[in-house]
Amino acid sequence: MLKNSAKIITRENADEIIEAITVNGKLIVESPQDYMKLCRLARAYSKAVKAMLKYVKQNTNHKTATKKLYDIIPNYMYLETAYKQAKLIWEGLRANEGEIAHIRRLWIASRGERLQKGNRNIKLIPYADFFLVKIRYPWDRTWIYAKAYFGERYLPLLCELCKLSSQKQESYGAIISFRSYPRIHIQVPLWLYLKHFSSPEPRGYGLLAGFDLNSDRINMVVIDGGRNIITTKTEWFEEATVQGISRDKATNLRLKALLRLIRYAREIGVDYLVFENLSQIKSRKYLINPTANRKITRFAKRELLEHALLMGLRYDFMVVLISPRKTSRYALKIRRKLGLDRHTASAYIIALRGLRAINIYGCLSNV
Repeated sequence: MLKNSAKIITRENADEIIEAITVNGKLIVESPQDYMKLCRLARAYSKAVKAMLKYVKQNTNHKTATKKLYDIIPNYMYLETAYKQAKLIWEGLRANEGEIAHIRRLWIASRGERLQKGNRNIKLIPYADFFLVKIRYPWDRTWIYAKAYFGERYLPLLCELCKLSSQKQESYGAIISFRSYPRIHIQVPLWLYLKHFSSPEPRGYGLLAGFDLNSDRINMVVIDGGRNIITTKTEWFEEATVQGISRDKATNLRLKALLRLIRYAREIGVDYLVFENLSQIKSRKYLINPTANRKITRFAKRELLEHALLMGLRYDFMVVLISPRKTSRYALKIRRKLGLDRHTASAYIIALRGLRAINIYGCLSNV
């Protein structure tokens, strides 16, 4: 029996799981000289992250590491952000029992700072239909100028963020990446994002929906307070696991499938969404089958869970995270009795644990 392993997420405590929402845009650098400066800065930043990884492994504090790498980028904020990103990479390596990180891509990142009007090194200034971006070039302390274009629906959100930042009330992290073209990624506070994009609707009928997230499908089981199955639904996206598909396209397929299930849950009167707390999974379990291992490696479960939480909050659900421990084992025991496949049975177990967590009809003792 699992005790005290559930976590109920509402808008008041959601920032414990999701600190910020990333809004992506296209970056255009019109000056060739500024573009060359931007490329040099990106190479230096990538080099700094690689070097920081060595100090993170040695458990060196960020102040000492920053001083030692000042010759790579003479800017404290860039280096401090590089240290934090290197720390995240190292934590990911340990979680997956890896030892070596191959950092090949070029990018620039600067964490938010409220007292510096949002961000010290990458500043966003709103205009009519675009944003002027000023990027600090640390070697001569000048600015690189560029234009950023975002989706029209994000413009009011980003304009308010710029206003709050200019008043030193909020901050925003910023990342510049290079793929087919330069992109800018702005990290928006969760509360502000929900203010602009929430869609509160009337409450439902006290139903719970349990979700089992997989690399090629998402299974959902809806139950009532008496543990009865109201309906089941599965969204398939097998093409997301085909070899050669881009990671972005695979992620997009999964997110669209998840959104369809959540909207369906709202239509039939569900009030609670229940997911496994994937942060409690310490490492991936690899198999003998290389195809299965490829699916496991390319499936970003935690990323999908973060989007599930965000969608749930946007549609005014209460989200429940439960322990993933022994879910599959219990599902194998009950699937034949209920006439369910193992993934749907897992979703049912997840829903039952969510029901116990919110304590609607008392404690469930068998799961």
